[in-house]
Amino acid sequence: MLITRRLEFDAGHRIPDHQSQCRHLHGHRYAIEITLAGDIIRRTGDPANGMVMDFSEVKALAMQHLVEAWDHAFLVWAGDRPIVDFLQSLPDHKTVLLDCVPTAENLAQQAFAILDAVYRDTYGNQLRLERLRLYETPNCWAEALRG
Repeated sequence: MLITRRLEFDAGHRIPDHQSQCRHLHGHRYAIEITLAGDIIRRTGDPANGMVMDFSEVKALAMQHLVEAWDHAFLVWAGDRPIVDFLQSLPDHKTVLLDCVPTAENLAQQAFAILDAVYRDTYGNQLRLERLRLYETPNCWAEALRG
């Protein structure tokens, strides 16, 4: 069985080598869809009875391990030295340093890697992260899939 939870957050980034507007500092209203696969829990009296995972717990774990860190932050490649130096000069600025250029594709891979271990077999029902879809805009997204 597959279940999906969608969350949204705001973040800034730039793609330094891009040949159009994306090379400038800008932000997005990102949406993330977390798709989990697992068996339906069949234990009378268990609050998760009849579920793969409670949607509120899917959200709580994603918030704790990913969204709270990325929301209203600037997601920046550590190799983008002028921007890293600028952001570090701003007192208390929320900056997330990445080891990759923050394209939708790379961010989806990073998010998948972060959340993969978080959800793994949480309820003893073969639970696993199956797909993570990251929307950069309502019309553009990248998906990271379990190999």
